[in-house]
Amino acid sequence: MLDLISTTAINAVLGTIGSSMANEAGRWAWENVGALVRRTLGRDTPAPVDGAQTETLAVALHRALADNPGAARAWQELIRTAPAPGPALTRPVAPPGPRFFTDHEAEMKALDKEARRSYGGIPRVAAVMGAPGMGTTALAQCYAARSAKRFPDGSAYVDLRGSSAAGAMDPAVALRQLLLELGVEAAHVPPTTEARGRLFRQLVADKRLLVVLDHAHSAAQVRPLLAAGPGVFTLVVSRAPLAGLDAVPVVVGPLPDKHAKALLATVVSAPALAAVSGALPSVLAECGGSPFALRAAAPRLISSDGVRTGDGVPVSGDDPVTVAAERAYRLLEPEAARAYRLLALRPWPGFGAEMAARTLALAPDRTAGLLRALAEVRLIEEPGPGRYRYRAEIRVHAERTALAEDRVAACSAAAGRSIDWYLDFGVRARKAALRGGWTVGARYEELPAGEYRSEGDALDALVAETGGLVEAVAAAAEFDRADAVYQLVQALWPVQLKAGLHDEVLPALRDGVRTAGLHAPRSREAGRMHSLLGLALTELGRYDEAEPQFLRAAEAEEASGHPLGAASAIESLGLMRLRQWRFQHAYEAFDRADRVLDGVAPDSEDARVLPRARLLLMRHRGRALSGLGRYEEARAQLARALAGFRGAVGTEPGGAAVDDPYNAGKTLCDLAACELAAGEPAAALARADQAVPLLEADHADLQLRELAALRARCVSALEPPAGN
Repeated sequence: MLDLISTTAINAVLGTIGSSMANEAGRWAWENVGALVRRTLGRDTPAPVDGAQTETLAVALHRALADNPGAARAWQELIRTAPAPGPALTRPVAPPGPRFFTDHEAEMKALDKEARRSYGGIPRVAAVMGAPGMGTTALAQCYAARSAKRFPDGSAYVDLRGSSAAGAMDPAVALRQLLLELGVEAAHVPPTTEARGRLFRQLVADKRLLVVLDHAHSAAQVRPLLAAGPGVFTLVVSRAPLAGLDAVPVVVGPLPDKHAKALLATVVSAPALAAVSGALPSVLAECGGSPFALRAAAPRLISSDGVRTGDGVPVSGDDPVTVAAERAYRLLEPEAARAYRLLALRPWPGFGAEMAARTLALAPDRTAGLLRALAEVRLIEEPGPGRYRYRAEIRVHAERTALAEDRVAACSAAAGRSIDWYLDFGVRARKAALRGGWTVGARYEELPAGEYRSEGDALDALVAETGGLVEAVAAAAEFDRADAVYQLVQALWPVQLKAGLHDEVLPALRDGVRTAGLHAPRSREAGRMHSLLGLALTELGRYDEAEPQFLRAAEAEEASGHPLGAASAIESLGLMRLRQWRFQHAYEAFDRADRVLDGVAPDSEDARVLPRARLLLMRHRGRALSGLGRYEEARAQLARALAGFRGAVGTEPGGAAVDDPYNAGKTLCDLAACELAAGEPAAALARADQAVPLLEADHADLQLRELAALRARCVSALEPPAGN
């Protein structure tokens, strides 16, 4: 049998299950693998955290199986039945380029040359670089469209937001976006940067794919995103050369006057151009060969009653984009000019009319008209219906103009109104997306849940505004608005829990912890901030960072007289230890959390959730005991938890009972895993069959898939060994 179980197969199944921890079912499967590892090696073994540790563990397991036929059969069945993520079949498509694209044939040929060169084991990478507004993004997008036949598996696109170090996208977030574009389900995106990069490279190894990495900031940001497949061609777009990046340089410079005139002719009618022929040389000089500036000049060359050349006043600037912005700004009506200035005070990743209206203290309908007017003269972009954003260079111009014309007091007031909009939106959407659970802060007591058709719609709204909410937290922290920071961070919890955007919200969570440390380190607010950060770090596999956050959360909650919060933090610590296969430490954490719950006053508001909290800890203790191989004790804990979730009052002091079919189903899964590990597959099969209808009622498809694999192992274990 050992001949059928190679080190490679063990390594593969460990990697597959370890990469599935973005969902609850995957974490449960990983925990059960840890218990199998402990039985096989006969000792506590920490869970591997990277590829090298996984390979080392696979070698140790392979050696141990030589003298353990029972364990060898268990591993053989695990390898045979472990669910694999669904195939990534989606064909990604990069965003379209501009309708009119002029010149740059030499650059296109340079890209073609690199795409066609002999592979020889060297990744095909081109670095497209040029000053802002010179058309580097347009070149990459147009190349993707023109080369579609060469890359039949598609063109993946990620905006790395690298105009500044502060706003640059983390490689882990970029890898998540690439995997989602390729069709990987969000629930199967691995937690760590290394694991995401490994999966990305595996998926594209045999693909003919173009990858566009736009607005790159540094080689360090780009390297984890490079794939060495012979059919993969990566375009890295940046303002300047990225030191340390091994790529063919393709420099995009200004358009010569001939091509600049041709571009203008595509966006301005011939009669209009003829009418301003005398001023055309100055317009071309001012635009400096920038396609963006040339397109921005078109609206001011044409008006509804004829042709105009601008206000005639010379404009100075550091670059053609800034000059174009200043020229367009001078032609705005006063109300539109004010909107242009005040909406640029923070680097909002995108905004709609409601947020803009609150910032400007105007009616939404009036604000929507101003936004359309700004988009028409290219001072803001409209990437989607009703959504707007600034180009980085234009936002700098607008912010600088606001500070000069509106002064600090008016700018601060406008930014404060932006924060208030995100705060109200976030609180209402959070209450609609996640019913129940405790929150702290006045807005959560004052505001009703938002009016959404479903919890899913509310979650979608939060996900769409996640970038803005994160930026609002940063703004509130800068303005020393601690209460706003705490409440905004809590509004992001559904985005963590249900959408898995842990990397994206991490900056806001860190701002929350820093703010609590400065203002109220031993408060309930501090406890909540530390807990939320700990949970995100746990999901990202950064356990050494997560553990102290949970301990500080428990300390702050206890100091503020909130035992339920302290117990929750300690429970989270125990769940993290289960993932690390530290079963004894996990059991101790759950036991401690249960004792802390003794401090919940019977007449307090928290007392109503006490029965469920105790049942969950009972279930968790059973899971830890099963991992330790203490099966009789595990069965006893899990059976009592199951009875409680089915509504039967337990016999322990303060016996707990709730009607919770979903957790009853999960507890049956735990019992099935425990029975199978204890060598009782028939009992395990019966438990699994009881769990199925409960999980089906909750549409727990991923958990059902893992349960089906466990059930298959039960059936196999009931069959006589081959040869008997």
